[in-house]
Amino acid sequence: MRRLFTGMGAAIALIACSLFPTPAEAADAPYDVLVFSKTAGFRHDSIPTGIQAIRDLGAANSFTVTATEDANAFTTANLAQYETVVFLSTTGDVLNATQQTAFESYIRGGGGYVGVHAAADTEYDWPFYGQVAGAYFASHPAIQQVNSRTENRAHPATAHLPQTWTRTDELYNYRTNPRTSARVLATLDESSYSGGSMGADHPITWCKTIDAGRSFYTGFGHTQSSFAEAGFRAQLLGGLRYTSKRADADCRPETGYTTLYNGSTAGWAQAGPGSFTNSDATLSSVGGMGLFWHNAKQFTSYSLKADWRLTGDSNSGIFVGFPNPGNDPAVAVNQGYEIQIDATDAADRTTGAIYTFKSADIAARDAALNPPGEWNTYEILVEGQRLRVYLNGTLINDFTNTDPNRNLDGYIGIQNHGSGDQAAFRNIRIKEGGSQPPLSNIALNKPATASSVESGAFPASAAVDSSATTRWSSAFSDPQWIQVDLGATYTINRVRLVWEAAYGSAYQIQTSPNGSTWTTARSVTGGNGGEDDNTGLNASTRYVRIYGTTRGTPWGYSLFTFEVYGS
Repeated sequence: MRRLFTGMGAAIALIACSLFPTPAEAADAPYDVLVFSKTAGFRHDSIPTGIQAIRDLGAANSFTVTATEDANAFTTANLAQYETVVFLSTTGDVLNATQQTAFESYIRGGGGYVGVHAAADTEYDWPFYGQVAGAYFASHPAIQQVNSRTENRAHPATAHLPQTWTRTDELYNYRTNPRTSARVLATLDESSYSGGSMGADHPITWCKTIDAGRSFYTGFGHTQSSFAEAGFRAQLLGGLRYTSKRADADCRPETGYTTLYNGSTAGWAQAGPGSFTNSDATLSSVGGMGLFWHNAKQFTSYSLKADWRLTGDSNSGIFVGFPNPGNDPAVAVNQGYEIQIDATDAADRTTGAIYTFKSADIAARDAALNPPGEWNTYEILVEGQRLRVYLNGTLINDFTNTDPNRNLDGYIGIQNHGSGDQAAFRNIRIKEGGSQPPLSNIALNKPATASSVESGAFPASAAVDSSATTRWSSAFSDPQWIQVDLGATYTINRVRLVWEAAYGSAYQIQTSPNGSTWTTARSVTGGNGGEDDNTGLNASTRYVRIYGTTRGTPWGYSLFTFEVYGS
């Protein structure tokens, strides 16, 4: 596996087709891909064509391709050579127990998985594979034309696609809907073909994370002709770039958002000079300095998401918490807060900064940022007077308003900065009441126990009491654990930890129905203290345990905050 030392990605593809144009950027750092196409059931005649298509993409886009049907390639040492493993229309049971263990370790440790078509018809009796793939195959009708609705046009695998992509393929129904554990990128319009069985929400393409690893799946790719289509080849390349960590995206599950803009500008108004053009469900800045603001409603606590792209060294931003500006964009500047979009300015006014108030975490920002010409996604999470900024799913800023003359309640808007700046926005949506994780901490003041305490001054209960000054601290050895009894069974989706100076660099989030039999919901390695906001969990449990295996300092484990969210 080649190590990547830059957060800057590259272009979607060198594909000679004007139907799906993509920006030309610098090449990705080289990487290596293993294509696995073993079949123990039905064998698709498109497999050789698919292998060649991936080889062609690699030759044009800085990655090598090794193709195999030998499951003996699944060893810890061999998999370590590759950034991503492609399951290309595999079927049936293709790996033995030892090979499964090696692959699970590879994914959890940061490796990538790309599943194509019948990859969903594989390893039904291996729960971890089902987690990685996202859903299992159920049935399919005859090959026919379909309208695929592109739900996420920021991910590198789908940013090039139109809102409705009409193509012909074999169309899978799945046993379960992956939406609760993955970010759905595209769905099938069942009214446009015959034989769909999943109804109005029929995912066909999605992405997700598994611990440090990444997964991308597309249900397309049955036919040989699929691999000659520019749109599908670009989709494969985008999936490979995402799972190989050459491009970033927010692949956390997403439900419950209300669209503010996805093609219609109803409820929006321009304040000040300049404007935004509106084409292909994309707002593009013209002139300025002005503000395009959503005047239909003011918002209080909410999660605001927006996909954005800069061209070159441009400047823009998203404003929140300002009163009605009329025709004066300075109202938003002077009474609201701007989440900046401009990666080349001073630290407190670059991408992710609360403009002039607080710099982003630059290292986290740079690791998550796609370069100019590629799409990024912000989540701006406002809870009371606290504002957090997530870039492509990574927390990069945490700011609290203490200015009595400003308030995070108010309108939201986007900036057209000036004639030399080109910024574009897509799919602006909001979820009132906060982000996907609910606002109530279900571990608050619940019974907590620990493997040890440094002294009686640092009990386990201090980590669940909501105080920012009290803490649990363990003995100075490994392993150590702290657990909380939620009092009832919940489906948890988030565990938030705030460490004192003594922190865990490696730990597991574990769940249990009875406090004695434990299952690992997530393994964390390479922690560096501070806040660990573990979102995207999906486990039914009564007990939650943090099981520390490696201390980050010579001291013990010390937690100010141990919060659990769920329903």
